[in-house]
Amino acid sequence: MAKNVLICDDAAFMRMMIKDILSKNGYNIVGEAENGAKAVEKFEETKPDLVLMDITMPEMDGIQALKKIRETHPEACIIMCSAMGQQAMVIEAIQSGAKDFIVKPFQPERVLEAVKKVIG
Repeated sequence: MAKNVLICDDAAFMRMMIKDILSKNGYNIVGEAENGAKAVEKFEETKPDLVLMDITMPEMDGIQALKKIRETHPEACIIMCSAMGQQAMVIEAIQSGAKDFIVKPFQPERVLEAVKKVIG
């Protein structure tokens, strides 16, 4: 049974890259969101096994979205994506319940390693 993944990033190119890596490896992409508010909405609609969430997004950032999703779904598996030099935000995300984080630019192996570690 393929695991369902929701991808949240304000850059369409990044969403496309992640989608490409995951779908080639048997994961099912159930939705995409370009900001945190949309991510929360899509999470409610799709109830994915995993969310890949960018930290820096317009409207609502990834950390706010992470907290909002985990308020109603404490079991939610969320991996944060960050650019280099966002250590403080990564730490806050992990403390807020993120299961792991991956750093941009993405290495396909690292993305898959994080996903497998979190949802198998």
